Amino acid sequence: MADTSKIQDADEQLLAELGYKQELNRAWSGFSNFAISFSIISILAGCFTTYGQAWNNGGPIAISIGWPLISIPILIIGFCLAEMVSKYPTSGGIYWFSGKLGGPIWAWYTGWFNWIGLVAIVASVQYAAATFLNALLGLYSVDLGFINFADGENILAETFALFVLIIVLTAIVNIRRTHLLAVINNISVWWHVVGVAVIIALLAFVPDHHQSVSFVFGERINNSGFNDGGTGGLMFWFYILPLGFLLTQYTITGFDASAHLSEETHEASSGAARGVWRSIFYSALIGWLLLVAITFAASDFNSINKGLAGYGVGSSLEVLSSALSTSAFKAVLLISTIGQLFCSLACLTSTSRMTYAFSRDRAFGERFSQRLARVNKDGVPLNAVMFSALIGLVITLPALKGNSAGDPFPWAFFAVVSIGVIGLYVAFAIPIYLRWRNADRFEQSSVWNLGTKWKWMNPFAVVWTAYIAIIFCLPFTPFAVPWNDEFDIQALNYAPVLVAALLLVTTIVWHASAKKHFTGQHRTIDETGFPHQSSAP
Repeated sequence: MADTSKIQDADEQLLAELGYKQELNRAWSGFSNFAISFSIISILAGCFTTYGQAWNNGGPIAISIGWPLISIPILIIGFCLAEMVSKYPTSGGIYWFSGKLGGPIWAWYTGWFNWIGLVAIVASVQYAAATFLNALLGLYSVDLGFINFADGENILAETFALFVLIIVLTAIVNIRRTHLLAVINNISVWWHVVGVAVIIALLAFVPDHHQSVSFVFGERINNSGFNDGGTGGLMFWFYILPLGFLLTQYTITGFDASAHLSEETHEASSGAARGVWRSIFYSALIGWLLLVAITFAASDFNSINKGLAGYGVGSSLEVLSSALSTSAFKAVLLISTIGQLFCSLACLTSTSRMTYAFSRDRAFGERFSQRLARVNKDGVPLNAVMFSALIGLVITLPALKGNSAGDPFPWAFFAVVSIGVIGLYVAFAIPIYLRWRNADRFEQSSVWNLGTKWKWMNPFAVVWTAYIAIIFCLPFTPFAVPWNDEFDIQALNYAPVLVAALLLVTTIVWHASAKKHFTGQHRTIDETGFPHQSSAP
């Protein structure tokens, strides 16, 4: 049996060498660290909520072939980050790497992209979970008297009420002892694995008819409104099909959680690094099996096309409801909804830890940062948890209005998703670029490293991130093209507007005040090293 006290001391010693005192409760195993990233990726969330994006922009080939192909560059990005996580296992993780390798201004921009991306992911995942929960309660005809989920009315208000409830509950769980979070995330892994196995079995044996192999791996669909519905030519292959990549890029994200929870993980240099890439690999593999099973069950082609025309969050449910019996459909919806609740909890955990680390280094201003960086007696950053939950609530307020058709899951959802994807992946690319620029000056960890593979992996990761950032800033529909006669402001992809606003505001704040107090790192321990030793003579 390993000597836990020695492992704890070694982890604290490394953290002290990086300049921080051990304040968070280090109660997570390597498996728990993997589990939180796996839970945030959550194939039971992303695969269901953005299935329609891939179906409408490319069709089955965007799902069956696009998913594994797009998983490869994501895994390469994960490998690049894992090398730095092993060297610098801190809660700040991503922005801390940039600060170490490039200086304070690089840490500043990386941190804000990372934080905005995490908050957007929290908002989108928790609202999607509320939408699925609303549908589930409707299927079971739940009527509480003051709110009736079975009547199909007041869907916007009901969904938002459930969204607020989910935020409150996940915040309450997050302010409990960190060991409880580790246990819940461990359970989440098995819920996802077993749940996917059950769903695949239902999709294999319950439907009377299945699509052919040629359909699943060869059919092309263009319901985007662009190119007159054509499925050939440059427009389809280089614009419409890449829009369908959002399914993969959105689902397989948030794996930076392994870095943000590294200060709570035993043997963090190995456990957190492996947590990053393993969560990507296993999610890609299991997610592909799930998506292929769903697509094989898409036999009612015309009805599914009609049902997916609105790009709603329940898009994959159009396939499932047409292929399964009522009881089987209820079971699938229940499994997916609970999986999304696990994901919601993990997303808030990761965001709060990044908020804690960023505020510890004074990114939110001197006074407010000190409040956010406080840790309670149980080693939990309570203020950071509450602040992260509040911001997620605020940015989702527009969902109360919906769109002109009364759609409870408006087009804006995909803009929020795009903001999350762009924010996180740009934040990943910056330290990867800096590590590439530092070349052999970067001293690799002896525990986990890429050897010489960084020489091609780093530039590939940077180029890929630039590519997807451009793609996901483009209009998803002709109605979002400003010079189109049928332009509708509600269909606008406002991701590029917010990204530009983020760059402008952070630049102004940096030059106005931040460069005076944000140094990339605010040391919480002096040069003597070990945190629990006194520095007194």
